[in-house]
Amino acid sequence: MKKIIITLSLSCAFGVVSFAQDIKHVILVSIDGFRPEFYQEEKWGTPNLKQMAKQGVSAHGVRTIFPSVTYPSHTTLSTGTLPHKHGIYYNTTVGEQGQPGQWIYDSKDVQVATIWEKAKEKGLTTASVSWPITLHNAGIDYNLPEIWDFNKPMDRITPTKAFATPSGLFDEVLTHALGQIHYNQFNLSSLAMDENLGRSAAYLIKTYKPNLLTVHLPITDGAQHSQGREGDEVERAIAGADQAVGAIWEAVVQAGLAEQTLLLVTGDHGFVSTDFSLSPNIWLKEAGLFDRAFFFSTGGSAVLQVKDPKDKKIVEEVHQVIRQLPLRYQAMFEVISAQMIRERGGEPSAQLALSGKLGYAFSNQSSGEVLLPSKGGKHGYYPNFHEIYTGFVAYGKGLKSGLVVDHLHLEDIPVIISKVLQFDLPEAEGTYLPLFDVKK
Repeated sequence: MKKIIITLSLSCAFGVVSFAQDIKHVILVSIDGFRPEFYQEEKWGTPNLKQMAKQGVSAHGVRTIFPSVTYPSHTTLSTGTLPHKHGIYYNTTVGEQGQPGQWIYDSKDVQVATIWEKAKEKGLTTASVSWPITLHNAGIDYNLPEIWDFNKPMDRITPTKAFATPSGLFDEVLTHALGQIHYNQFNLSSLAMDENLGRSAAYLIKTYKPNLLTVHLPITDGAQHSQGREGDEVERAIAGADQAVGAIWEAVVQAGLAEQTLLLVTGDHGFVSTDFSLSPNIWLKEAGLFDRAFFFSTGGSAVLQVKDPKDKKIVEEVHQVIRQLPLRYQAMFEVISAQMIRERGGEPSAQLALSGKLGYAFSNQSSGEVLLPSKGGKHGYYPNFHEIYTGFVAYGKGLKSGLVVDHLHLEDIPVIISKVLQFDLPEAEGTYLPLFDVKK
């Protein structure tokens, strides 16, 4: 990889430049639960993504972070750093006895600079639609943050109106792009959510022509939680997301920006179909250790939380409990070491985690049966197998048409954005991938 970058740099010195220098606008679309199969296999109704992959650049897979859950993954996409740097380890805070706490939604909790902030420092215009943890992000000029009413979770319209930037932006979008939609057309209960988010993004493109736009389409995630990797709901959801992507690119064309725009479509994680759920806190309770530590479930994994940081013996004691389990249980998960957690940037204090084998997930329960039926789909697993990888498609002028990259890492994607739009992202941990042809 370094040799390729050096070659391009030398070429530029002798008059050969990359088509990337023609790009003035980048759109990053995240399809929640996006899988490479969605644009690689004929069975999925994704004509826009398939065309873009064929004419642009795609990847066999993108390695996500640990745990592979939505909010930490999206923060990696918006910073180029792993959770140990950006500080978002889970979707929520960790509550007592392993139960989820409050959702993390305010940008003040992100501990490093984001791509919107760095782009704005460069004098670029920025926008975002329904991207996690963007509330109060001063780097976003036109922002419809992902937020809902915590007392009435189905209502996303009222808080989006309240927290949009600038004030009145969502009312403007409703007036000119969406109409007076019902709240069930703007939440996770309906395929209309992705459609309306796509239309919102299209309006911002045509009206404000941002240099950097990020869009989060969440519906495919819920369909796979319900049915697993296969099913009619999944087929409809990814087809709806594909339609939203098509509408976004159509807006680029209508705005006269097609020659100057790079569209990147990726996701936060893949999915695993599940049949059973394990409750490891029951093992800790039976061993008399639950008053000192507990496992916090992220769906596909469970991360050990130590109540007293000064307790130096508890991790080894939990290890011993795990090693003494019947082999039938040990075959259902992989033990994730502290070193493996560090390698994918997990919570710095975490020393031990469990990641389910195919078909198995975890719950936070501390009583009842250890093993229960659990049909549907999960993510949150340690990212060392293909099913949990997400996808990647790049589309725009000057790309190496038809290039298929074996794999890249989630943190590489914001580095690509920063290089194309020529702003600094000094804390990023990703690697630049040269996707563009060169011209003389």
